[in-house]
Amino acid sequence: MAKISINLKDGTAKKEETLIVGIDLGTTNSLVAFMKEGSPTAIKGQDNKHTLVPSIIHFLPNGEKLVGNEAKEKLRTDPANTIYSVKRLMGKSYNDLSTVSEYLGYEIIDDDTESLVKIRVKDKFYTPVELSANILSSLKTRVEKELNQTVSKAVITVPAYFNDAQRQATRDAGKLAGLDVLRIVNEPTAASLAYGIGLSEEESKLIAVYDLGGGTFDISILQIHDGIFEVLSTNGDTFLGGDDVDRLLIDYWLKINARDAQDYIKDKKKGQELRLLAEKAKKALSTDLLFKEQYDGMNCQIAREVFDKLIEPLVARTLDSCKTALKDAGKTVADIQHVVMVGGSTRIPHIKTSVSAFFKQPLFDSLNPDEVVALGAAIQADILAGNQKGMLLLDITPLSLGIETVGGLMDAIIPRNSKVPSRAARQYTTSVDGQVNLKVAVYQGERDQIADNRKLGEFVLKGIPPMPAGLPKIEIIFAIDADGILRVTAKELRSGVEQEIEIRSQYGISEEDMAKMLMDSITNAEADLKIRSLLEARNEANNVVLATQKFLEQNDHILSDEEKNKTLQLSVTLKETINGEDKDLINKAMADLNEYTTPIAHRAMDVHVADAMKGTNLNKGE
Repeated sequence: MAKISINLKDGTAKKEETLIVGIDLGTTNSLVAFMKEGSPTAIKGQDNKHTLVPSIIHFLPNGEKLVGNEAKEKLRTDPANTIYSVKRLMGKSYNDLSTVSEYLGYEIIDDDTESLVKIRVKDKFYTPVELSANILSSLKTRVEKELNQTVSKAVITVPAYFNDAQRQATRDAGKLAGLDVLRIVNEPTAASLAYGIGLSEEESKLIAVYDLGGGTFDISILQIHDGIFEVLSTNGDTFLGGDDVDRLLIDYWLKINARDAQDYIKDKKKGQELRLLAEKAKKALSTDLLFKEQYDGMNCQIAREVFDKLIEPLVARTLDSCKTALKDAGKTVADIQHVVMVGGSTRIPHIKTSVSAFFKQPLFDSLNPDEVVALGAAIQADILAGNQKGMLLLDITPLSLGIETVGGLMDAIIPRNSKVPSRAARQYTTSVDGQVNLKVAVYQGERDQIADNRKLGEFVLKGIPPMPAGLPKIEIIFAIDADGILRVTAKELRSGVEQEIEIRSQYGISEEDMAKMLMDSITNAEADLKIRSLLEARNEANNVVLATQKFLEQNDHILSDEEKNKTLQLSVTLKETINGEDKDLINKAMADLNEYTTPIAHRAMDVHVADAMKGTNLNKGE
């Protein structure tokens, strides 16, 4: 609802423009922008110099948090309590991060499952959503100080490569930071808007957006016509960026100085100092032909020519993605009219020349590549605020739609503000051995618990073949047609058993009630997250206790009495914490149990494999 300000002198009323900010929540740096006198402007800090806020959080001994440059300074002195590159963890499981976790200066809890990742700081456990919310809160405070007004609405950008879980995690982080996230916008779309591409209704363009940031790479082929952005194809890698360039430099220095990489992995402080030196070298080589410094008795030097050869495999990987994206879009290099460069890593000269040569044309790189996405997000926010005429705003869903999951939680499948028509699917499984029926209850709302949301309907998926818990694959599909009718389908993928419901009561809620539900969700975001975290920890702990019981029964003959007793003792301790109200105690008990049993489980697996192989003839010629 628009605000009306009254001039007390003459009694005239003036309608205030709705302020919606644009936020680029980045892997290495984040920033916030808004429209100032018709132009997008990135907010600078109190020093009035830097628009970038390092995406880093540091935990002080007293539990307080530092965000940004203050936190970055702690990477050298206290890396275990300093979290960076959290965007890489959004919506990820432990298994997704197995190849990179050892390079991080902080502890990621590894329970050898598909559970979403948690970060351990001393004896407290944090999710990437909570940590990202700290960064977003810092950006919110920054823009509020600059404008001297409260900011509560935002557009947040994500890589086009982000999946549904990562996008939902970004929405949740915004809500926890006290922001109504009106739209999650693909970074290439925002970058295009920043260069003015697509702002004209009559304009028709085919463009490529090459985005190489700190941790992610995207190449997107966009068709822009009549103010509508259509993503024809995307490709890339959520684990390729400037961080990987830094790692190549580190590995190069360790090799030429005959040092053992494990020494710097184990010594977190030295590892961070070497990483920051590599980052410094990378930036210097954008203008200089040689970088040379000493560190820890090592000669850390590299010429730009050597650096170019060193990063060539990474550059080649990005160009391979470009080829794939063009092929998927059914286009050729000759069809591309503009190439937009995004991300701090595109400052590297070798990357610029390689991309320009690939697309056979000059690049759009005049804007600050670190700021271009946030500037575009501010333009998108201005469009949503209704301040730019002629841009098409498609119908959207007013509130999130989802289902009830274990513990009375709501899992949003179609988030609020999704375009209509829309379709989304997510896979679930059973929680009890031999379960043959599954109730699917559909809810609408923004709160984490179903008790605070509005029930739209329910049905039962019957006839699931009896299997051990966790084995059935049940896909829940939400589809909203152009008329706003919601169809929910549940299908067990192994057997093909299927059930569907159609819900037409979506509009049976007033605008005032919708606004109240939304404000309640933001006001109670922190409390909701605490409850959700506790319930999720309890659910996970119950699963771990059951799995431990099965493990002990199945491997009784392999384990020593000491191993059995210790495992049982840790399992009992975990059981005792489940009914408590402290999710950190539950997570610590789980971590202790997993840490002790993981090597035992690996040994048991080896024994079972050896037993299975006994008597097997591996020589096919006999």
